[in-house]
Amino acid sequence: MQALAPWLPILILFLLTTVLAFFVIGASSLLGPKRGSLRKLMPYESGMSPIGSAMRRVPVRFYLVAMIFILFDIEVIFMLPYALIFRQLGLFGLVEMAIFVIILFAGYLYALKRGAFRWD
Repeated sequence: MQALAPWLPILILFLLTTVLAFFVIGASSLLGPKRGSLRKLMPYESGMSPIGSAMRRVPVRFYLVAMIFILFDIEVIFMLPYALIFRQLGLFGLVEMAIFVIILFAGYLYALKRGAFRWD
């Protein structure tokens, strides 16, 4: 039990935030306004009436854009710590980052080949 003592504040915080989240959601559903109208229940699309069905297929291009976003987001997450300590890592760090950038570039080339950067 002594080994778990440092984790007790984290457990308490987790339980407290979970209870608070459920309380806020429950309170908003109980106390919030319930007067719906046809205009309020309509989906909002730039202030215009929706055109066509909402169940149409999404083109692959949107998934490719999401993949590119994740690709470059991960790149930034790993590049920033490397930029802070690149002198201390020496040649090993340079080789590792070169391999990482090559892998990212391969993902970029894949997206380019699939036409993710063409907007029709």
